[in-house]
Amino acid sequence: MLTSKDGLSPHPPLPGNTPPLAPHGLLIAVVAAFAAAALGDLFAVYTGVRLRAVVDGDVTATTVSNLESAYSLYENAGRVQVATSLLCAVLFITWFFLMRRRTGPLAPDRFRMGSGWAIGAWFVPVANLWLPYRVAVDMWGACTPLPTEGESHRVPTWPVNLWWTLFVGTVLLGRYASARLDMTDSLTGLSDAVTLYLAVDLLYAVTAGAAVVFAVRLTALQRLKATEGPYWTPVEA
Repeated sequence: MLTSKDGLSPHPPLPGNTPPLAPHGLLIAVVAAFAAAALGDLFAVYTGVRLRAVVDGDVTATTVSNLESAYSLYENAGRVQVATSLLCAVLFITWFFLMRRRTGPLAPDRFRMGSGWAIGAWFVPVANLWLPYRVAVDMWGACTPLPTEGESHRVPTWPVNLWWTLFVGTVLLGRYASARLDMTDSLTGLSDAVTLYLAVDLLYAVTAGAAVVFAVRLTALQRLKATEGPYWTPVEA
């Protein structure tokens, strides 16, 4: 084995072919879908506040009519959320799978699961609260530059951790709020359930923003490592 003057082995040569770059077009579609979803969540917050104001007001003949109108608008906001959430799910999982395929050649030894798990992990009951995060962490690690002599720079992992913490927390709180709403048989119970959903909808909007940050940062890391090689130095945040 060849060695440098100081006795250290030189860095291994880069592969002859440049790894495929993460697609920008799909990323733009994912960002647009999350923006639409966040707007839908904020619209749901508005309709929820309106509904709660009616529910907590004085009960009169006019209030009954207003309640029906407010609840109808609230249900329509929920339908918008379902539609935008499905769009986000399809586009994001497609992007997630393609990113797993693109990051694989950068560091094959960093992955604990095959590329098919980038899709399958989302559909395993209970385990889908953890498995996609493992895939995301492995992709993030594969896009992190290799250490060089005298360098201790690391790429911060907060984007993936923040996104997943918000995502899991929102999903669990959303399930609890849904159960509360299904058991509601009074105006007081409805008011409490709507209050919970206000928190859920706000968290969904924040989670959408965190997902965008994660997707944009991971795409940038993948493209940088694919073009600059494994030993580039990350810029301090």
